[in-house]
Amino acid sequence: MDHSGHGMTTDLPPFTLGRGLQWSADPFFLVACLLALVLYGWGVARLIRRGDKWPVGRTVSFGAGVLSVGLMMCTKLNDYGMVMFSVHMVQHMVISMLSPIMILLGAPITLALRALPPAARGRKGPRELLLAVLHSRYMRIITHPVFTIPLFIASLYALYFTPIFDFLMGSKVGHVAMMVHFLAVGLVFFWPIMGVDPGPHRPGYLMRMLELFAGMPFHAFFGIALMMASTPMIETYADPPASLGIDALSDQNAAGGIAWAFSEIPSVLVLIALLFQWYASDQRQARRKDRAADRDGDKELEAYNAYLASLNARSR
Repeated sequence: MDHSGHGMTTDLPPFTLGRGLQWSADPFFLVACLLALVLYGWGVARLIRRGDKWPVGRTVSFGAGVLSVGLMMCTKLNDYGMVMFSVHMVQHMVISMLSPIMILLGAPITLALRALPPAARGRKGPRELLLAVLHSRYMRIITHPVFTIPLFIASLYALYFTPIFDFLMGSKVGHVAMMVHFLAVGLVFFWPIMGVDPGPHRPGYLMRMLELFAGMPFHAFFGIALMMASTPMIETYADPPASLGIDALSDQNAAGGIAWAFSEIPSVLVLIALLFQWYASDQRQARRKDRAADRDGDKELEAYNAYLASLNARSR
């Protein structure tokens, strides 16, 4: 019996972590992850050859974020996620919340702007196109909380509690598109809140915290709704393969527990990142004020010395 929606028979043994981490690459995500790592590495190498510095922590964070996507989509976790709601929910939570946070802390846009060479006068190259996109009206819209928060919430409720989810799970292209959507939603939601890269919407730190807490509780409510359901709610997972030895309702309850518990992890990570960014911003502002005060003090000293010199000249 075909449970995967990919047109192939699913005969998976009961899930264990060891089996889940075995290699089973999705071609699209394998190529995308390798390309992202190669391009980022090229950018870092270009800066180093030029004599510029790039924080090691950003490189590690970006690499970990991309590898976390690869872990979810290029191992048997992806195969089990087609027939087990709980494993799919782990994929969803990591790709939509954990991976975007680590990728954004890697500041890929800042790296691209520094590494890409400017085009000749009168022409537009990749760097100029990237700047045009960053300053476009489209980018201002999709990074505004009026857009990002409802999109973040709808990605749960409008997807899982309507026939859309079963339709997308019915084909390999639909499944890949859904996972790309999860990653994109996470990126546009977290970017204005704690992203290092410049963006069109960048409110104060307190407002960013409010944006974070406006979206996160809905993940907890979603998880509770799954745990409290008395019947399987998702048709795709209503009849798991007998080889797995699982009960559909128990697996759905586990998926709900994962969604409920996982919402706390990104909240803590983002708050820590925000506090560090806030502290660093205050330190930079304090240094700027000190430098301005030093310049003002030098001017006052010069004026006083000139005054003394004029008095000395008069007395002569």
